[in-house]
Amino acid sequence: MFIWACAQVGAADAGSEPVLDKVLSFRDACWRFLRPHTIRGTALGSLALVSRALIENPNLIKWSLLFKAFSGLFALICGNGYIVGINQIYDIGIDKVNKPYLPIAAGDLSVKSAWFLVVFFALAGLLIVGFNFGPFITRLYCFGLFLGTIYSVPPFRMKRFPVAAFLIIATVRGFLLNFGVYYATRAALGLSFEWSSPVAFITTFVTLFALVIAITKDLPDVEGDRKFQISTFATKLGVRNIAFLGSGLLLLNYLGAIAAAIYMPLAFKRNLMIPIHIALALCLIFQAWVLEQANYTKEAIAGFYRFIWNLFYAEYIIFPFI
Repeated sequence: MFIWACAQVGAADAGSEPVLDKVLSFRDACWRFLRPHTIRGTALGSLALVSRALIENPNLIKWSLLFKAFSGLFALICGNGYIVGINQIYDIGIDKVNKPYLPIAAGDLSVKSAWFLVVFFALAGLLIVGFNFGPFITRLYCFGLFLGTIYSVPPFRMKRFPVAAFLIIATVRGFLLNFGVYYATRAALGLSFEWSSPVAFITTFVTLFALVIAITKDLPDVEGDRKFQISTFATKLGVRNIAFLGSGLLLLNYLGAIAAAIYMPLAFKRNLMIPIHIALALCLIFQAWVLEQANYTKEAIAGFYRFIWNLFYAEYIIFPFI
Protein backbone atom coordinates (compact mmCIF):
# COMPACT_ATOMS: atom_id res chain seq x y z
CA MET A 1 0.00 0.00 0.00
CA PHE A 2 2.74 2.45 1.01
CA ILE A 3 4.82 1.66 -2.11
CA TRP A 4 1.77 2.27 -4.27
CA ALA A 5 1.15 5.60 -2.51
CA CYS A 6 4.77 6.58 -3.04
CA ALA A 7 4.50 5.74 -6.72
CA GLN A 8 1.37 7.84 -7.07
CA VAL A 9 2.94 10.85 -5.39
CA GLY A 10 6.12 10.29 -7.41
CA ALA A 11 4.02 10.43 -10.57
CA ALA A 12 2.58 13.73 -9.36
CA ASP A 13 6.15 15.09 -9.13
CA ALA A 14 6.88 13.85 -12.67
CA GLY A 15 8.81 15.86 -15.23
CA SER A 16 10.84 14.76 -18.22
CA GLU A 17 12.67 11.80 -16.63
CA PRO A 18 11.68 8.24 -17.53
CA VAL A 19 8.93 6.89 -15.31
CA LEU A 20 11.10 4.17 -13.72
CA ASP A 21 13.84 6.66 -12.86
CA LYS A 22 11.26 8.92 -11.28
CA VAL A 23 9.79 6.13 -9.19
CA LEU A 24 13.24 5.06 -7.97
CA SER A 25 14.20 8.66 -7.24
CA PHE A 26 10.99 9.21 -5.31
CA ARG A 27 11.48 5.98 -3.37
CA ASP A 28 14.91 7.22 -2.30
CA ALA A 29 13.44 10.58 -1.28
CA CYS A 30 10.73 8.79 0.71
CA TRP A 31 13.30 6.74 2.57
CA ARG A 32 15.31 9.83 3.50
CA PHE A 33 12.07 11.59 4.48
CA LEU A 34 11.40 8.80 6.99
CA ARG A 35 14.78 9.45 8.72
CA PRO A 36 16.02 5.81 8.78
CA HIS A 37 17.96 6.14 12.02
CA THR A 38 14.73 6.94 13.88
CA ILE A 39 12.93 3.99 12.23
CA ARG A 40 15.68 1.64 13.43
CA GLY A 41 15.17 2.88 16.99
CA THR A 42 11.41 2.43 16.77
CA ALA A 43 11.64 -1.03 15.20
CA LEU A 44 14.29 -2.29 17.63
CA GLY A 45 12.35 -0.94 20.62
CA SER A 46 9.16 -2.61 19.46
CA LEU A 47 10.86 -5.95 18.80
CA ALA A 48 12.70 -5.86 22.13
CA LEU A 49 9.55 -5.24 24.19
CA VAL A 50 7.53 -7.84 22.30
CA SER A 51 10.35 -10.35 22.77
CA ARG A 52 10.47 -9.62 26.49
CA ALA A 53 6.73 -10.17 26.90
CA LEU A 54 6.97 -13.46 24.99
CA ILE A 55 10.00 -14.62 26.98
CA GLU A 56 8.05 -14.01 30.18
CA ASN A 57 5.04 -15.97 28.88
CA PRO A 58 6.31 -18.63 26.42
CA ASN A 59 3.27 -20.86 26.95
CA LEU A 60 0.96 -18.19 25.48
CA ILE A 61 2.78 -17.75 22.17
CA LYS A 62 0.52 -18.28 19.14
CA TRP A 63 1.34 -17.99 15.45
CA SER A 64 -1.96 -16.17 14.99
CA LEU A 65 -0.44 -13.19 16.82
CA LEU A 66 2.26 -12.73 14.18
CA PHE A 67 0.08 -10.62 11.87
CA LYS A 68 -0.98 -8.43 14.78
CA ALA A 69 2.65 -7.90 15.76
CA PHE A 70 3.64 -6.83 12.25
CA SER A 71 0.62 -4.55 11.91
CA GLY A 72 1.59 -2.92 15.21
CA LEU A 73 5.14 -2.41 13.99
CA PHE A 74 3.87 -0.85 10.75
CA ALA A 75 1.62 1.48 12.78
CA LEU A 76 4.60 2.57 14.87
CA ILE A 77 6.66 3.24 11.75
CA CYS A 78 3.75 5.28 10.38
CA GLY A 79 3.62 7.31 13.59
CA ASN A 80 7.36 7.81 13.41
CA GLY A 81 7.07 8.87 9.77
CA TYR A 82 4.34 11.38 10.59
CA ILE A 83 6.35 13.00 13.39
CA VAL A 84 9.66 13.30 11.52
CA GLY A 85 7.80 14.29 8.33
CA ILE A 86 5.79 17.13 9.87
CA ASN A 87 9.00 18.40 11.40
CA GLN A 88 10.69 18.57 7.98
CA ILE A 89 7.74 20.40 6.42
CA TYR A 90 7.99 23.19 8.99
CA ASP A 91 11.81 23.22 9.10
CA ILE A 92 12.64 23.69 5.42
CA GLY A 93 14.61 26.89 5.92
CA ILE A 94 16.54 25.51 8.89
CA ASP A 95 17.22 22.22 7.12
CA LYS A 96 18.70 24.01 4.12
CA VAL A 97 21.43 25.15 6.53
CA ASN A 98 21.66 22.20 8.96
CA LYS A 99 20.55 19.21 6.90
CA PRO A 100 20.62 20.09 3.18
CA TYR A 101 20.59 16.37 2.33
CA LEU A 102 16.99 15.96 3.55
CA PRO A 103 14.62 15.51 0.60
CA ILE A 104 12.47 18.65 0.93
CA ALA A 105 15.44 20.91 1.64
CA ALA A 106 17.34 19.30 -1.25
CA GLY A 107 14.41 19.78 -3.65
CA ASP A 108 13.95 16.03 -4.15
CA LEU A 109 10.46 16.02 -2.62
CA SER A 110 7.81 18.70 -3.02
CA VAL A 111 5.97 20.10 -0.02
CA LYS A 112 2.71 18.87 -1.56
CA SER A 113 4.04 15.32 -1.73
CA ALA A 114 5.38 15.59 1.81
CA TRP A 115 1.93 16.59 3.05
CA PHE A 116 0.39 13.65 1.21
CA LEU A 117 2.84 11.31 2.96
CA VAL A 118 2.34 12.64 6.48
CA VAL A 119 -1.45 12.53 6.12
CA PHE A 120 -1.15 8.96 4.81
CA PHE A 121 1.10 7.98 7.74
CA ALA A 122 -1.25 9.49 10.32
CA LEU A 123 -4.42 7.94 8.87
CA ALA A 124 -2.87 4.53 8.20
CA GLY A 125 -1.39 4.35 11.69
CA LEU A 126 -4.63 5.41 13.38
CA LEU A 127 -6.73 2.93 11.38
CA ILE A 128 -4.40 0.03 12.15
CA VAL A 129 -4.25 0.80 15.86
CA GLY A 130 -7.95 1.55 16.14
CA PHE A 131 -9.02 -1.72 14.50
CA ASN A 132 -6.47 -3.97 16.19
CA PHE A 133 -5.41 -2.68 19.60
CA GLY A 134 -8.39 -1.22 21.42
CA PRO A 135 -9.30 2.23 22.75
CA PHE A 136 -6.54 2.61 25.36
CA ILE A 137 -3.65 2.00 22.95
CA THR A 138 -5.44 4.15 20.36
CA ARG A 139 -5.54 7.03 22.85
CA LEU A 140 -1.84 6.56 23.61
CA TYR A 141 -1.09 6.57 19.88
CA CYS A 142 -3.11 9.76 19.37
CA PHE A 143 -1.31 11.36 22.30
CA GLY A 144 2.04 10.54 20.68
CA LEU A 145 0.90 12.10 17.38
CA PHE A 146 -0.34 15.15 19.26
CA LEU A 147 3.01 15.62 21.00
CA GLY A 148 4.82 15.20 17.69
CA THR A 149 2.54 17.83 16.15
CA ILE A 150 2.95 20.51 18.79
CA TYR A 151 6.70 19.90 18.76
CA SER A 152 6.94 21.23 15.17
CA VAL A 153 3.76 23.04 14.14
CA PRO A 154 3.06 26.75 14.79
CA PRO A 155 1.77 28.39 16.86
CA PHE A 156 2.93 25.82 19.44
CA ARG A 157 6.30 24.85 17.93
CA MET A 158 7.55 23.56 21.27
CA LYS A 159 10.95 22.77 19.76
CA ARG A 160 11.73 26.46 20.34
CA PHE A 161 11.84 25.80 24.08
CA PRO A 162 14.67 23.46 25.15
CA VAL A 163 13.01 21.93 28.22
CA ALA A 164 9.66 21.34 26.49
CA ALA A 165 11.43 19.93 23.43
CA PHE A 166 13.47 17.31 25.23
CA LEU A 167 10.55 16.33 27.48
CA ILE A 168 8.41 15.66 24.39
CA ILE A 169 11.14 13.57 22.76
CA ALA A 170 11.78 11.60 25.94
CA THR A 171 8.06 10.97 26.45
CA VAL A 172 7.38 9.77 22.90
CA ARG A 173 10.57 7.80 22.22
CA GLY A 174 11.07 6.64 25.79
CA PHE A 175 7.96 6.09 27.87
CA LEU A 176 5.11 5.89 25.34
CA LEU A 177 6.86 3.47 22.99
CA ASN A 178 8.02 1.04 25.68
CA PHE A 179 4.92 1.14 27.83
CA GLY A 180 2.55 1.04 24.87
CA VAL A 181 4.22 -1.89 23.11
CA TYR A 182 4.52 -3.96 26.28
CA TYR A 183 0.92 -3.19 27.27
CA ALA A 184 -0.38 -4.10 23.80
CA THR A 185 1.63 -7.33 23.70
CA ARG A 186 0.37 -8.48 27.09
CA ALA A 187 -3.19 -7.60 26.05
CA ALA A 188 -2.76 -9.66 22.86
CA LEU A 189 -1.62 -12.58 25.02
CA GLY A 190 -4.78 -12.22 27.14
CA LEU A 191 -2.93 -10.78 30.15
CA SER A 192 -3.58 -7.67 32.20
CA PHE A 193 -0.79 -5.11 32.38
CA GLU A 194 1.85 -5.66 35.01
CA TRP A 195 5.32 -4.16 35.23
CA SER A 196 8.22 -6.58 35.38
CA SER A 197 11.61 -5.48 36.70
CA PRO A 198 13.33 -5.79 33.29
CA VAL A 199 10.60 -3.80 31.53
CA ALA A 200 10.59 -1.12 34.24
CA PHE A 201 14.38 -0.96 33.81
CA ILE A 202 14.38 -0.61 30.02
CA THR A 203 11.57 1.96 30.10
CA THR A 204 13.45 4.10 32.63
CA PHE A 205 16.80 3.57 30.90
CA VAL A 206 15.52 4.44 27.43
CA THR A 207 13.50 7.43 28.66
CA LEU A 208 16.66 8.88 30.21
CA PHE A 209 18.58 7.94 27.07
CA ALA A 210 15.98 9.76 24.96
CA LEU A 211 16.63 12.85 27.09
CA VAL A 212 20.28 12.62 26.09
CA ILE A 213 19.32 12.23 22.42
CA ALA A 214 17.07 15.26 22.76
CA ILE A 215 19.91 17.29 24.28
CA THR A 216 22.61 16.18 21.84
CA LYS A 217 20.50 16.16 18.66
CA ASP A 218 21.06 19.90 18.31
CA LEU A 219 24.86 19.63 18.40
CA PRO A 220 25.20 19.35 14.60
CA ASP A 221 22.54 22.05 14.08
CA VAL A 222 23.95 25.00 16.01
CA GLU A 223 24.63 27.10 12.90
CA GLY A 224 21.08 26.91 11.52
CA ASP A 225 19.43 27.16 14.94
CA ARG A 226 21.26 30.40 15.67
CA LYS A 227 20.38 31.80 12.24
CA PHE A 228 16.67 31.08 12.76
CA GLN A 229 16.72 32.00 16.47
CA ILE A 230 15.85 28.49 17.67
CA SER A 231 16.85 28.32 21.32
CA THR A 232 18.51 25.03 22.24
CA PHE A 233 20.86 23.93 24.99
CA ALA A 234 23.63 23.75 22.38
CA THR A 235 23.14 27.38 21.30
CA LYS A 236 22.88 28.56 24.91
CA LEU A 237 25.58 26.51 26.63
CA GLY A 238 27.92 25.68 23.76
CA VAL A 239 28.72 22.48 21.90
CA ARG A 240 31.51 21.32 24.22
CA ASN A 241 29.41 21.71 27.37
CA ILE A 242 26.46 19.86 25.88
CA ALA A 243 28.67 17.02 24.66
CA PHE A 244 30.06 16.66 28.19
CA LEU A 245 26.57 16.90 29.71
CA GLY A 246 25.15 14.24 27.39
CA SER A 247 28.11 11.93 27.98
CA GLY A 248 27.84 12.39 31.74
CA LEU A 249 24.13 11.59 31.79
CA LEU A 250 24.71 8.46 29.73
CA LEU A 251 27.47 7.33 32.06
CA LEU A 252 25.08 7.74 34.99
CA ASN A 253 22.57 5.66 33.05
CA TYR A 254 25.13 2.88 32.61
CA LEU A 255 26.07 3.04 36.29
CA GLY A 256 22.37 2.67 37.09
CA ALA A 257 22.17 -0.42 34.88
CA ILE A 258 25.17 -1.96 36.65
CA ALA A 259 23.68 -1.14 40.05
CA ALA A 260 20.36 -2.73 39.02
CA ALA A 261 22.17 -5.95 38.12
CA ILE A 262 24.04 -5.96 41.43
CA TYR A 263 21.06 -5.25 43.68
CA MET A 264 18.46 -7.30 41.76
CA PRO A 265 20.27 -10.54 40.86
CA LEU A 266 17.02 -12.45 40.41
CA ALA A 267 15.72 -10.02 37.80
CA PHE A 268 18.84 -9.71 35.62
CA LYS A 269 21.68 -11.87 34.33
CA ARG A 270 24.68 -10.31 36.05
CA ASN A 271 27.26 -12.11 33.93
CA LEU A 272 25.88 -10.33 30.85
CA MET A 273 24.44 -7.08 32.12
CA ILE A 274 27.46 -5.84 34.07
CA PRO A 275 30.29 -6.45 31.54
CA ILE A 276 28.19 -5.29 28.57
CA HIS A 277 27.33 -1.97 30.22
CA ILE A 278 30.91 -1.46 31.37
CA ALA A 279 32.05 -2.00 27.78
CA LEU A 280 29.45 0.43 26.40
CA ALA A 281 30.43 3.04 28.98
CA LEU A 282 34.11 2.70 28.02
CA CYS A 283 33.22 3.08 24.34
CA LEU A 284 31.31 6.26 25.20
CA ILE A 285 34.28 7.68 27.10
CA PHE A 286 36.55 6.91 24.15
CA GLN A 287 34.20 8.61 21.67
CA ALA A 288 33.96 11.69 23.90
CA TRP A 289 37.77 11.79 23.94
CA VAL A 290 37.88 11.49 20.12
CA LEU A 291 35.44 14.41 19.86
CA GLU A 292 37.60 16.50 22.18
CA GLN A 293 40.74 15.69 20.19
CA ALA A 294 38.96 16.67 16.97
CA ASN A 295 38.24 20.07 18.53
CA TYR A 296 34.50 19.70 17.95
CA THR A 297 34.51 20.05 14.19
CA LYS A 298 31.17 19.66 12.41
CA GLU A 299 32.16 16.23 11.08
CA ALA A 300 33.30 15.03 14.51
CA ILE A 301 30.09 16.26 16.13
CA ALA A 302 27.99 14.44 13.52
CA GLY A 303 30.00 11.25 14.15
CA PHE A 304 29.54 11.56 17.90
CA TYR A 305 25.78 12.00 17.50
CA ARG A 306 25.59 8.92 15.26
CA PHE A 307 27.50 7.00 17.92
CA ILE A 308 24.93 8.03 20.55
CA TRP A 309 22.23 6.49 18.36
CA ASN A 310 24.30 3.31 17.98
CA LEU A 311 24.44 3.02 21.77
CA PHE A 312 20.66 3.45 21.81
CA TYR A 313 20.23 0.59 19.33
CA ALA A 314 22.67 -1.57 21.30
CA GLU A 315 20.59 -1.32 24.46
CA TYR A 316 17.48 -2.63 22.75
CA ILE A 317 19.46 -5.41 21.03
CA ILE A 318 20.87 -6.74 24.32
CA PHE A 319 17.70 -6.17 26.36
CA PRO A 320 15.93 -9.52 25.66
CA PHE A 321 19.07 -11.39 26.78
CA ILE A 322 19.79 -9.63 30.09
